[in-house]
Amino acid sequence: MTNLHSDALVFFGATGDLAYKKIFPALQGMIKRGHLNVPVIGVAKSGWNLEQFRARAYDSLEKHGGIDQAAFEKLCGLLRYVDGDYQEPATFEALRKEMGGAERPAHYLAIPPVLFGAVVQQLAQSGCANGARIIVEKPFGHDVSSARELNQILLGVFDEAKIFRIDHYLGKRPVNNLLVFRFANSFVESFWNRNYIESVQITMAEDFGVQGRGAFYDKTDAIRDVIQNHLLQVISNLAMESPARLDSESIRDEKVKVLKAIPPIAEKDLVRGQFRGYRNEKGVANDSEMETFAALKLEINSWRWKGVPFYLRAGKNLPVTCTEIVGRFRKPPSLIPAEALKENHLRIRLSPEAIIAMGMMVMTPGEEMGAETIEMLASRSPGAGYMDAYERVLGAAMEGDATLFAREDYVEEAWRIVDPVLKTRTPVYEYEPNTWGPPEVERVVPPGGWSNPNVNGQLVAVAA
Repeated sequence: MTNLHSDALVFFGATGDLAYKKIFPALQGMIKRGHLNVPVIGVAKSGWNLEQFRARAYDSLEKHGGIDQAAFEKLCGLLRYVDGDYQEPATFEALRKEMGGAERPAHYLAIPPVLFGAVVQQLAQSGCANGARIIVEKPFGHDVSSARELNQILLGVFDEAKIFRIDHYLGKRPVNNLLVFRFANSFVESFWNRNYIESVQITMAEDFGVQGRGAFYDKTDAIRDVIQNHLLQVISNLAMESPARLDSESIRDEKVKVLKAIPPIAEKDLVRGQFRGYRNEKGVANDSEMETFAALKLEINSWRWKGVPFYLRAGKNLPVTCTEIVGRFRKPPSLIPAEALKENHLRIRLSPEAIIAMGMMVMTPGEEMGAETIEMLASRSPGAGYMDAYERVLGAAMEGDATLFAREDYVEEAWRIVDPVLKTRTPVYEYEPNTWGPPEVERVVPPGGWSNPNVNGQLVAVAA
């Protein structure tokens, strides 16, 4: 059965920071591509009217991407606004009126999870949930038990097929390109397995701090903020088997199998860090032990990956802003002295630009039989003109395509992997800003050392 497109988009938290920085630009982008032609109803408690809401949209677009006059005028024509408390039935009565004859609305909860229950209950009682889809913003819980509670709240009103749990990272083109690279190229299958790959490492680095969001971050930390969701999504794309079909459930089945094969993180395989000065940030506790950096090792006990360690590293105030994957190959038996050999590698950069590169050994200049490492660049794209991540995921949810969204079992498996160390009081080590984490990170190091992303996108620098 073909999914019918949503005939209205309702977004709660419409005057918040996420809407200001991401959602309004995504809506304008959807209009420019011809992907949005239904009422867009913002809901918030700010004491605003529709004209103030439109002014907020204008200011958002002016500061985040620029205004396309024709698209903005059309967006203004689609915008509606409901001001009211999420606990009050009157707010949802007003929403029902603004929705008009919409029979298949998509409700987007860009609000804190603590408010989900009240909003879902009111949607059900007012009739606004009838025929609707619901789009839920991360973080989806803060551990296994809270994720299950949220799932129970949502499933009490909506079928699983109508629930779209956003991880905007899955809307990024380079992340999706991992599947195309793996399954559309026959040569990749020959080496992308435990027989040839010695280790895989993923670095998600940011060269800035918490940017005034200390109060939020001090309840979230690096493991919850990016590892439990973004980086496990990347791993599932890297490690999954080819799906039997290209429908959303077949693809998501394979991703869940990857997580099921990952044991919980062991304390000995985790190092947490906090950049110097974090506790001076506004909203951060003076004695905070929230990590702004984490490095860890995972195992995937599948036929393809048994025995191959996966290393993850994420943090703030690191030397560069970059997300990069490096798969190191096993060294070949060779007449060249082993100490002169470096591992071949596959390097995939996801941001700020898209790069696929192969590292290999070639003869050094001169007459002697020496070897040096070079890279063969397979793809390089700055990403200009591509669809924004939020534009992609909102459009997919309104179309009813669940491929880019986390299923209930996926979310709970992801929390299962990180939950034990979240509940254990492991040490947090201080590190200087603009460094690659605390010295103690040497306890969790891939064979051959971490590959530190180079700011200009060229050959990785190996940190042994």
